[in-house]
Amino acid sequence: MSESIPVTEIQTQTPTQTSPKVPALPDAQTVTSVKHWNDRLFSFRVTRPQSLRFRSGEFVMIGLMNDPDPKTGKQKPLLRAYSIASPSWDEELEFYSIKVQDGPLTSRLQHIEVGDEIILRPKPVGTLVLDALLPGKRLWMFATGTGIAPFASLMRDPETYEQYDEVILMHTCREVSELEYGRQLVESLPNDPLIGELVGDKLRYYPTTTQEQSAQMGRITDNLSSGKVFADLDLPPMDPEHDRGMVCGNLAFNKDIMAVLEGFGLEEGANSDPKHYVVEKAFVD
Repeated sequence: MSESIPVTEIQTQTPTQTSPKVPALPDAQTVTSVKHWNDRLFSFRVTRPQSLRFRSGEFVMIGLMNDPDPKTGKQKPLLRAYSIASPSWDEELEFYSIKVQDGPLTSRLQHIEVGDEIILRPKPVGTLVLDALLPGKRLWMFATGTGIAPFASLMRDPETYEQYDEVILMHTCREVSELEYGRQLVESLPNDPLIGELVGDKLRYYPTTTQEQSAQMGRITDNLSSGKVFADLDLPPMDPEHDRGMVCGNLAFNKDIMAVLEGFGLEEGANSDPKHYVVEKAFVD
């Protein structure tokens, strides 16, 4: 892996209010920090609604108000599904996002600053939760790009390490700088004062790139099918008795990796029918 890529961080306290602040948006939450990882990726944290209860790995709808209708002048919320990247115990909520210059939401969301408000609908849902999997020995997390977000939540949840002997994160991006969010998080967890002892040496990290040269190259599906990842990590091939999987990426990736996992004998599960692996099917523009 090459040296760390510098990032730009903005993190200040929200100005003290002398009187209670009336939200200007429906379901409004206040941005508390923003970090730009490169020209395509950023993460941010917002206040957490007191009523919000969620399971690590779930997602919510967040967004901004759309432009006024030219005829009526009315504004409607512009919302997209975003995985919560912070664990269920966190006092704030973290999100990790791409920047799409012509994207209806992300073209505007990428410009938020500390103190701004976003819309957050406090109704979490999702399939990337521990409850949707049968008990097992190893938990595999397969992510491309910002698909790492729900795993950023699960990797910080004590229950993950209480249920599994090993947790393996496979994260693939085009370039090294796109891996930085995950790398910094993984490297910090063993020293985390809250869950560091639980994490110990259980968490294994296997980052790869597909375009820029790095220590590990190749698509997740190729590294699984060829057996390379098992050889590199000194692990046996996946089997339905011991291995469980979680998948989060674009539609093509999801389909490809589902075929690979089923080739190992794993079956897709759901909240109502726990099995060997689960796939998240919510996307961001």
